[in-house]
Amino acid sequence: MSLPLPRPGKVIAVGLNYRDHAKEANVPLPTVPILFTKWTTSLIEPEASIVIPKGVTQCDWEAELAVVIGKTASRVSESDALKYVSGYTCMNDVTDREAQSKDGQWVRSKSYDTFGPIGPRIVSPEEIGDPHNLKIEARLNGKTMQSSNTSNLVFNVPFLISYISQRITLEAGDVITTGTPHGVGTFYNPPIFMQPGDVIEIEIEKIGILRNKVVAE
Repeated sequence: MSLPLPRPGKVIAVGLNYRDHAKEANVPLPTVPILFTKWTTSLIEPEASIVIPKGVTQCDWEAELAVVIGKTASRVSESDALKYVSGYTCMNDVTDREAQSKDGQWVRSKSYDTFGPIGPRIVSPEEIGDPHNLKIEARLNGKTMQSSNTSNLVFNVPFLISYISQRITLEAGDVITTGTPHGVGTFYNPPIFMQPGDVIEIEIEKIGILRNKVVAE
């Protein structure tokens, strides 16, 4: 398979954007979106392999709804924001938890080569309908690890597009990945992380399944 869209100019990600995820992390809900980026060189297509680099032992999954921008958006209002969406897809915001903790910021730990699975397809806004009422899951080797609904988003899609575009121009093909719900591996007791040979699936209602195998470097 191939990437469902040409490599975007930028991927803007949102942290702690599900109420249930903030609860499991034992942190207060953010009052403004927490933004970071995933470098686009991390992106891989469905069925491609997530490669765990040597020395990385805390490779975690994050099921996310990704929004694909369809046209230039600068200082748009919330009421107009959805007019700038060309479609939606699944993303796995793969993360090295050890590096995330040690670095003090999130970009490097989430931008390793192959740490950005995206797909399997771009679904039009007409097909999706309300993007804030979609079941979202992550399954590790067939076992459900995350199960939630996009209704649990802290900041919804129109707000995110408007908020980002007040200071950062969004261009056609850019991706906003909207955060992950509860059930990431680091908060299991004991923690569970992806290992070589594992298969991780991200499924979002009306979009489909993003499936990737995990291999060692």
